[in-house]
Amino acid sequence: MPVSVTDYSHVRLTVSDIERSRAFYDAVFGFDVAFELPAEADEQTKEQLSFLFGGVIYSFGGGLLGLRPVAPDEDRFHEDRAGLDHVSFSVVDVAALEQAVTVLDDLGVAHEGIKDLGGAGIAILEFRDPDNIALELTAPTA
Repeated sequence: MPVSVTDYSHVRLTVSDIERSRAFYDAVFGFDVAFELPAEADEQTKEQLSFLFGGVIYSFGGGLLGLRPVAPDEDRFHEDRAGLDHVSFSVVDVAALEQAVTVLDDLGVAHEGIKDLGGAGIAILEFRDPDNIALELTAPTA
């Protein structure tokens, strides 16, 4: 009998530079911070939050998204290696994708055009984070 899961919990992305990645994710998504190590944390707090590895965990409607800054500076993501292919976030409609294009353009974030996947009933907008991690916004077309 297969494992019966009830929902998605979280994804944690390994990044090479937490300041650069936080600036990107804060500017693009504006997620609420669920967990982060305060700059002036005492030893007990550091111990309690050691699972952050010096990173941050964001909270949003879909669950949690963490950034774990342990990759070497020169390392970059590639979806053709074993592991993650991309992370896709849902938006309410194609108008939200169009608004996202404006946000990305204003931030200078390179992106593809909005693509209608036809029979799938969705449209997508693809872009990448500073570590080249493939990100996507998905909206229903019907």
